Parts: sequence; structure tokens; C-alpha cells
Amino acid sequence: MGSSTDAEIKTTRAHDEIAHVREMIQACIQCGTCTGSCPNAFAMDLTPRQLWRHVLLDQPEAVFDSRTFTLCSACYYCTLRCPRGLPLTEAMHALKRLAAKRRLPLHKPSSAFYRQFMESVRRHGRVNELEFMSLYFAEMRNPLLPLRYTSLGTRLVAKGKLALRWPVRRRRTLEAIFRKAAEREEGR
Repeated sequence: MGSSTDAEIKTTRAHDEIAHVREMIQACIQCGTCTGSCPNAFAMDLTPRQLWRHVLLDQPEAVFDSRTFTLCSACYYCTLRCPRGLPLTEAMHALKRLAAKRRLPLHKPSSAFYRQFMESVRRHGRVNELEFMSLYFAEMRNPLLPLRYTSLGTRLVAKGKLALRWPVRRRRTLEAIFRKAAEREEGR
């Protein structure tokens, strides 16, 4: 059995599903500023620093068994405060996209929520809450799930924050933007 050359190792890593994310955070010094800056760190099963360590150690199982990246609210505090200037929020988004692409059961609710939200925006130029939540509940295929949101929905309707009308289909004014974004995603 021969030893691997540097070129073979790089080629193997290029096929790794989190290689792109690892390249984005390669300069991470594990200082913990991202964790200290994150307003959602208290709810995460791994801190952002721990998540980046798993990415750097090429441990995709640990990364995708975590809900940390799904709880990222894209506030950009970690990116703004990172002493190395790393694009941490963008790296979190890349992990979200990978999890959605893999259709992992652990991440199904957040992936379905994101997908239906974006489809509503794509169709109407803004989110239509009634359509969006109806399609989300249908995709989740759990007839009891809407019951968990009944109280919230009732309060939103009472305050006039949620209209109970199905949207009128309009021209897809954002279609060109969505197509361009998809082309850029495929080019990565």
C-alpha cells in the first residue's frame, strides 16, 4: 500500500461535502469570540466555536448531528467581531444549504420552513403567511403540527397581523433574481 501524495489528499478533500466551509474558516484560531457574540448560543447544542472545530477536524457527522447552524439568526455579530475577519455567517448559511441538500431528518423542519418561505417570496415578491404556513404544514405531513401554532395564529389574526385570505397569483417579478442565485449556487 503506497502513501498518498499531497495532490491526492487535496483531491480527496475537494470531494468532501464540507470542504468549502472548511476553506472559509481555515484561519480560525478558536478564540471563542463567535460564541461570546452569538445571541443564540444559549440554545445551541454545540457552541459556534465547537462547530468550527468539528468542521476543521473534518468531522461532518458531528457537524450535521448538531442543530447549531440551524439556530443561526444571521445577525452577523460573529462575522463583525471575528479577529481574523472570517465569513462565519456565510459559513453557517453554507452548512444550512448542505443540510437541506442532504435532506437529513434532523434538519427537515428547518429546511422545509426555509424552502416554503422562499417559494412564497418567489411567487409573490413577499411572503404570504397563510400560503407559506399551509404549504409548510403540508410538507411536514404531521396533522397535529398546526395545532401547536393555533394560539399564535389566533393572536396574530386578532391583531390584524395575519390576513386569512389566499394570495392572488401575480407575475413572478423576482424570477430572474432567483434564477441568477441558482446559477451562482451551482457554480460553487
